[in-house]
Amino acid sequence: MRFKFPLMALSLEVAMIFLFKLFVQYETDDNILQQTNRTKSTDEFFVLYSLFQDVHVMIFVGFGFLMTFLKKYGFSSVGINLFIAALGLQWGTLIRGILHYHGQTIPIGIISMINADFSTATVLISFGAVLGKISPIQMLIMTIIEITVFVGNEYLVAENFMASDIGASMTIHAFGAYFGLAVAGILYRPGLRRGHKNEESEYHSDLFAMIGTLFLWIFWPSFNSAIADAGEKRYRAIVNTYFSLAASVLTAYAFSSLVEDRGKLNMVHIQNATLAGGVAVGTCADMNIGLYVSMIIGSTAGMVSVFGFKFLTPLFATKLMIQDTCGVHNLHGLPGVIGGLAGIAAVAMGVSDKSTWAMQAAALGSSIGTAVFGGMFTGLILKLPIWEQPPDHNCYDDSVYWEAPGGKNMIIIYEYSSQSQLELEV
Repeated sequence: MRFKFPLMALSLEVAMIFLFKLFVQYETDDNILQQTNRTKSTDEFFVLYSLFQDVHVMIFVGFGFLMTFLKKYGFSSVGINLFIAALGLQWGTLIRGILHYHGQTIPIGIISMINADFSTATVLISFGAVLGKISPIQMLIMTIIEITVFVGNEYLVAENFMASDIGASMTIHAFGAYFGLAVAGILYRPGLRRGHKNEESEYHSDLFAMIGTLFLWIFWPSFNSAIADAGEKRYRAIVNTYFSLAASVLTAYAFSSLVEDRGKLNMVHIQNATLAGGVAVGTCADMNIGLYVSMIIGSTAGMVSVFGFKFLTPLFATKLMIQDTCGVHNLHGLPGVIGGLAGIAAVAMGVSDKSTWAMQAAALGSSIGTAVFGGMFTGLILKLPIWEQPPDHNCYDDSVYWEAPGGKNMIIIYEYSSQSQLELEV
């Protein structure tokens, strides 16, 4: 870590500074205005800046704290989240700009800043699937590769298929979830099949995670409406998301009580399934689907998410050899697919004139397929032993990569035998 991580991080930052020097300029510069045929005005920037702030809070606070449920991995959950997001927004700006502007100068405005945050959200979703099991160096590499693949799929969906996905149910949520699951599958650890002593929560760690849930829940209407067309479409995106989220909360509470012993609520369900409505309504959020339909979508997503945590996550770990630490399949994958299917149905019913149902279906298939193959490729690269992947007994533990309280006074001795593993803490 002492040499590899600083060298890679600093080299990337130097490279991006150089690329920004070559390709990136203020949107208000005269040559950019001539290139894009725009007038010199910053009105749009400040109109949308409040939405950008909301998305920014979701990325850096919401996602970070949502993953703090592990009792000994809070530093990494929030800290690596910050590192990934800061790296990803720079790399996403460059890759997206180069692809969309075909090598010309990239203008930086409020929309490009929002889209840069969106690109980091994809990696943060995937981070949840491998949380606690990979090193910061591996996350750095995963961020660079995943954002590159994500931007390519996003371009295909928007420019070639011309599909509607304003809240990115398909291109961010489904893509990020299945990319992360594919990486987790390649990096499967048989030694963790029966669990790990640190792969559990405590009262205060679950409380911190609930803070992340609340930030995400409150600001999700901004996420789904930030790049919608001004006027009725942005209004519908906000209102549809608002009521879809509310419906998913009630459904999540109801089904959590239903599937748990003695009707008790499960905090994991409440932290995650309550957000599923925001994910699922994203594709058709700006369409005239009717508020009751947005509530049906949210209710369905909340129910499916709870069932996913209760039944699918254990099945994935034992039968499919995919250890999904945060259950991203249940919060982002399944609701993202529901959102894609809802978008197909909405377009087929004629509530959107931007696309056809076939192109919507192609967009969903492309997002999942690209994510799976991209994740498998990334997993094979991350599996190389040179990236300092932590051994099984050091997983889910901050003290491996952080100066943790009490960490310097801890000496851990492992003695392996055919019968038991002895851990002595001095």
